[in-house]
Amino acid sequence: MTGIRTGTAKRIVAGMAGLLALTAASLAAAQTGEGQRPNIVLLVTDDQGYADVGFNGSKDIPTPHIDRIAKEGVRFTRAYVTFPVCGPSRAGLLTGRHQSRFGYDRNPNGDPTDPRGGLPRSEEMLQEMLKRAGYYSMLVGKWHMGTHPTLRPRARGFDEFYGFIEGGHSYLPEEIEFEDISQSKKPYDWYRTKLVDNGARVTFGQYLTDELSDRAVDFVNRRAGQEQPFFLYLAYNAPHAPLQASEKYLARFAHIADPKRRTYAAMISAVDDGVGRVLAELDAKGVADNTIVIFLSDNGGVIDRATGEQPVADNGPLRGGKSQLFEGGIRVPFAMRWPAMIAGGRDYTRPISAMDITGTLASQLGIAIKPDKPLDGVDLIPYLKGEKTGDPQPVLFFRKFDQKQAAMVVGDLKYVDTGEFKLLFNLRDDEGEKVNIAKANADNMVQLSKLFNVWHTQMAPQPAFPPLGTWPKQGAAKGKGQ
Repeated sequence: MTGIRTGTAKRIVAGMAGLLALTAASLAAAQTGEGQRPNIVLLVTDDQGYADVGFNGSKDIPTPHIDRIAKEGVRFTRAYVTFPVCGPSRAGLLTGRHQSRFGYDRNPNGDPTDPRGGLPRSEEMLQEMLKRAGYYSMLVGKWHMGTHPTLRPRARGFDEFYGFIEGGHSYLPEEIEFEDISQSKKPYDWYRTKLVDNGARVTFGQYLTDELSDRAVDFVNRRAGQEQPFFLYLAYNAPHAPLQASEKYLARFAHIADPKRRTYAAMISAVDDGVGRVLAELDAKGVADNTIVIFLSDNGGVIDRATGEQPVADNGPLRGGKSQLFEGGIRVPFAMRWPAMIAGGRDYTRPISAMDITGTLASQLGIAIKPDKPLDGVDLIPYLKGEKTGDPQPVLFFRKFDQKQAAMVVGDLKYVDTGEFKLLFNLRDDEGEKVNIAKANADNMVQLSKLFNVWHTQMAPQPAFPPLGTWPKQGAAKGKGQ
């Protein structure tokens, strides 16, 4: 297969134009065997390469505990996030709506005095939906949805928060010197702030990833078995820069010659240990069967933008990486386990989106969605149980507003507009995006471009806040992470 029929492309354009205008239908609740609402554990890593997990073939970084989620659940081989850098990706994940609908098209500027600089309060987030459904929730780790007091985790529905509000953080307690992001004097001072323990600023005494794992396990220990179900959002910042690891984890990878790759591997190994401890606590409390556990990275691994090489992260056969709309930037490791509802040990090979996490949870729990805020995420459970066929997400849209770049995944086809060239790939035969088939499909490229424009005109016309680097204290940080 090297091309697509023009008539097919036209039908896609016509059908999607109508579909995009519809509001969400009412969502029906699904019941587990005992009719009890499931607990939810959402595990997110930061900048982890597609192939840097055992269930996607990693040979040099063992991840037995993360792999357990896939082994006892479902591995999604074509799971996409909505943007190739942290902030917008997490905005799409946590709302179930494409972040371009509300202008979250770039990383926020980090200014704690700017109430625009984060996820708008007009949007409802997953933890806020779950609160309406009677859940008790905690965020452990990275926030990155706004530093203004009105945008912070406990102002946005979390009952508890332990972590940091910025987009990154030092892993070493001896580097902490600032009380709050407002004390920043130069770029990345905010990586060295104290952690937030609900309303208090606190220091920590061990490697940060271990600290976050401790708090997550403590939360499960306190909340499991109670009548009120819980939601744990464990948002690790590993293996995001700075590349830092403790000797405990570095010692496991003496066989890796490259020091950066060795440290990166150690950081992922620390995450895997933490995931294992959370899973063990669910087992010990007897709640594992009716707990939904989801694991994914927020975007692809970092690559050398000038050469396209993968000096630290491994995105496997995929082209590109973080910050790019090629597969390596937006296709991520993703696994889900829910023993009470879905059979384990399987691969799901059709395209899905991180937005489907909120779509699935809202549907399965019967949470009513506001008619003027329809979800773009869909319920994956009927597809996993064989009750529905076809692609859960027939078309996935991506845009980088500032760079004037766009992409679409249409089944097995991938349309990419780099701002300079328009490309087309057949992912079924060419998941590495090496062979551009646009020239042989010129008529279809016109139709696909029209399809993107239909969607684009329904998104916010401008980003909702100034770009990273515009806060005076960021200075030379302009453009970082974009």
